[in-house]
Amino acid sequence: MRLSKKIFKMVLICIAIGFGCFSGCKQPAAKSNSTSSAKSEQVKRPVIVEIIGPKDSVFHSHALNNLAKGFALDTDDITQWKNRIAVYVAIPNPDELVSRIKSEYPQDTVKYFDNPFYNFNRKMCADTISSTKWENIVLSANLVNDPKLQQEYLNYHATQFQQWPEVSKGFCNANFQQLLVFKNGRQLMLVISIPKGESLDKLNPLTTKNNPRVDEWNKLMAKYQEGLPGTKPGEVWVFFKPLGILKQK
Repeated sequence: MRLSKKIFKMVLICIAIGFGCFSGCKQPAAKSNSTSSAKSEQVKRPVIVEIIGPKDSVFHSHALNNLAKGFALDTDDITQWKNRIAVYVAIPNPDELVSRIKSEYPQDTVKYFDNPFYNFNRKMCADTISSTKWENIVLSANLVNDPKLQQEYLNYHATQFQQWPEVSKGFCNANFQQLLVFKNGRQLMLVISIPKGESLDKLNPLTTKNNPRVDEWNKLMAKYQEGLPGTKPGEVWVFFKPLGILKQK
């Protein structure tokens, strides 16, 4: 079989460059794999980093403000309750942030809350539409000092969507965008995300409206929870308030 001049010329070129044209045909697939790997590494992980200073100490926010700029954090998500600072973030590299915070605040206790054991989101609602901008509200409490009761609490949350569907329905009715619960030791961190500009005081009663099962759930959960050190008698969940450090320019 005789080759046309054009085909013959292409064959000669391939031989001359060591069959580079054939190996080149495989490059797009390799590039696609590389891109896929890069994307997987960029998945944002929601975490909370808590900085606990000595009682009645003054928190110096300058270093944390610089970190907020460096990691593109929303300063509204840097909150405080007494001598505790909570940094709530959803970024691809939270471990790096934790390391930086520990180096900036070596005299303080730094706690890391990773992998929430409870995650509600709008995909569980009949109306799955999410708001474009959220306000994240951070609360904290302790589990009671009883390992058996602590495990019961975790078990209830692991089966809540199946056994207590009215609870997530209440969150849907209240237009909660997301609800995460983290645990480190006995301490719980709760993040409730609501549409920007809304009020939790306004939305929260909608969780129990015509929904008495939620009241039952709340009453049941009360026996597993207690306040952090420094709370008032009978006080359990405490609200972390925005720290008020400088906004990013």
